[in-house]
Amino acid sequence: MTRGFYIGRFQPFHNGHLNMVEQIADDVDELVLGIGSADDSHTTRNPFTAGERIMMITKSLVGYDLVTYAVPIEDLERNSVWVSHVQSMSPDFDVAYSNNPLVIQLFREAGIEIRQSPMFNREVLEGSEVRERMISGGDWKSLVPEAVVDVVEEMNGIERIQMVSDSDSNATNS
Repeated sequence: MTRGFYIGRFQPFHNGHLNMVEQIADDVDELVLGIGSADDSHTTRNPFTAGERIMMITKSLVGYDLVTYAVPIEDLERNSVWVSHVQSMSPDFDVAYSNNPLVIQLFREAGIEIRQSPMFNREVLEGSEVRERMISGGDWKSLVPEAVVDVVEEMNGIERIQMVSDSDSNATNS
């Protein structure tokens, strides 16, 4: 049995992430999804809580024949011990998946096999684009699994991200 590890902020979980999980599923029997920046929420860059992101992922993957575990990974500002921190928060895994150069380097230095996958429609499918569309009232729903739309709507996520992205600069005009 092979267990993989895939870390992301998943702010929100979008179709690019889903495509990556589908590619990883061909290689592994089980997949741990590390919810990065788990301690951060209610900001423009990280609007959703770890629990909300776990809901997005769990509901998006319910129809897949892949055992998955979503685990929160809090930020650690010391890269030299980051991999051991991740390992302490996660079930054991055999291989890690990432396209992030820093993450790749840290896993390699720790002697963990790391695999990269081609990114799917990266020019559109990235969290910052999805969040920007949420803020501006654009079409974000086509970029995420239907289950994510349901979770975001259930928690009034659009209102939240619009509120936290709003600056108070208008109030300072004299």
